[in-house]
This record gives sequence, structure tokens and C-alpha cells, in this order.
Amino acid sequence: MNADRLVEAWYGASRWPYALAPVTLVYRMLVGLRRTLYGLGVFRSTRLPLPVVVIGNIAVGGTGKTPLALWLAERLAAAGHKPGVVCKSYAAQADSPSQVTASDAPDVRGDEAVLLASRLTCPVWSGPDRVRTALALHAAHPEVNILLCDDGLQHYALARDVEIVVVDAKRGFGNGLMLPSGPLREARARLRSVDAIVLNGGDKVDTPASVPTFRMRLHGERWRSVTNAQQTADATRFIGRRVAAIAGIGHPARFFEHLRKQGIDVAPHAFPDHHRYIEAEIASLEADYVLMTEKDAIKCARFPDPRMWTLPVSAEIDPALLGVILARIASCREPVCRPI
Repeated sequence: MNADRLVEAWYGASRWPYALAPVTLVYRMLVGLRRTLYGLGVFRSTRLPLPVVVIGNIAVGGTGKTPLALWLAERLAAAGHKPGVVCKSYAAQADSPSQVTASDAPDVRGDEAVLLASRLTCPVWSGPDRVRTALALHAAHPEVNILLCDDGLQHYALARDVEIVVVDAKRGFGNGLMLPSGPLREARARLRSVDAIVLNGGDKVDTPASVPTFRMRLHGERWRSVTNAQQTADATRFIGRRVAAIAGIGHPARFFEHLRKQGIDVAPHAFPDHHRYIEAEIASLEADYVLMTEKDAIKCARFPDPRMWTLPVSAEIDPALLGVILARIASCREPVCRPI
């Protein structure tokens, strides 16, 4: 089954995904059973001796978790805390936990991890297993007093103090069904058990009144050359030129729409999330400029193509979110107190 066709059906008016209801019922039962077994202690959750904040989502695809992780790590550091960040090395070759640097290969340590390491001064670690990676970071950096987990809401093997769900508020939850009939990894009722919800753009989502909800805006106006970081430009450089845009992220259409809002007429080229680019894919594009996300630029930086430009973005969020997180951590009587 074509993945693009399935996503289009989830967020459109198509009825045929309902034919997958028997599979969805089995999936929903397994998800519920797994969560229950962790809650009962049948499956073991590892508790770290420091607070753990998990940033995740309940829908498949990109929602803006990494910009939120950047924002939160920077705000925690500015408030005097010592944060560390853990990532799972999706679609990467790493077979053990390791600290990540800006010069690491994304196909080894993970594209999101390298992006975070290039923007943050705090320790960023990635590995194929979040628990092992979190333990390794703690052992190597005992000064870290708050651990951020970029993604991993459903990874209950790592116990947590705080759960933050990021929602693509423009797309919402599609048809509201769980996989594979719809885009949800967990039912919408899961939102009632988290500590905060962050809505990325749009206003299509109703959230539980009992859960603090914040809006996030991704801001980025200044473009940067991928091959020469000292060279920057605004959107006018690309207006009226032949422009190709590539995006290997969870929701490529969001990036293409942002370019059009800047007045740039683009030929869009969507790739799967965590796509490993080869130089020929960029070289074959017939364009004066090739625009891409930061996550794509991390993977394309080794290509000597001066047409490549990227748009660094930063999250703008109500600072009260930080207060909610710190209050939740302070209310815990044990190092990690959240029940599953």
C-alpha cells in the first residue's frame, strides 16, 4: 500500500481506511495491554535518579518535537539547570549509545540528534535503545540534572516525570482513528494523562480542559547557505528564480507551504522521513536554488553544491510552559514518580 495514499486518506474524506478496522481493533487492544502491563509492573520501567521529560506525540509523522526540545533545553539552561538530551538513532547505523557532535555523520548517530548537537551546548546522546542511552549519558555527565527525551512517549521502558505532547494543530488528528485505519499511535483519550500539550500552528484541535495547553510558532526568516554558513539571505533572493525544494521530514507539505507563504514559487520534492540523500539526487534537480529544512541540510552538508540553502527555525512558546514542567518535577516525591 502506498504510504502517501494512506496519509491522504487519513486526513481527507476517504472512507476506505475503515475497511482496516479489524486490524485497528487488534492494534488498539495490544497498545492498551502493553500500557497496562507496564502500569502493573509486569514489564519493567527503568527509573533514573534524575527527572525525565519526554516530548512526544500520539500521531505518526512530524509535529515539531525537535524545535520544542531545542527551546526547552535552552530555557532550562538559562534558568540555571543542567539539561541533557537523549534521542533514538532512527534509521541510523549506531549500535551503541554515544555522545553526539555537530560533525558526526547523521546516518550513524541520527539526523535529529546531529541537528540538536549542532544547536545546543548541553550533552546530546543517541543510540538504538533509549534506556541504555539515558543511563550512559547520566554516567558520563553526572552534572546533568534534567533529562529531555526527544520522542519516546510510547517508550514506557523509560520512566518519566513529565510528558509533553506536541500536536500538528493544522492537520489535527485526521479521521481520529488508530493505526492503520488512522494516524493515531494511541487514542485521543491519552491526552488527558499528559502534563502539557503544545499546539504547533493552526487551531483545529480541541484539547482536554484539564491539561495546560500552549501554542508554538516556528519562526525563521533568514536563510543560510548549506556550503557556506557565513552566507545568509532573505526570501527575496529566491523569488522569481527556478527553485526546487526538498523535504525528508514527517510532514513535508508544511515546509513547502511555508516557502510559498514567503512568496517563493517552488517545485516540491518530498522524501520519506529520515531519508538518506545521495549527491545525485541533488545534482539532478534543474533549479537555480535547492531549498531544504535544517534536518535535510544536516544530511546534505557533505555535498559541494552551492545551490543548497536551508532555513533555521526556532520555536516561540509561552514561557509559562517551563513553569508547568518545573512545578511538575518539584511535586514528585521520588526521583521519577509518574505512574504508567
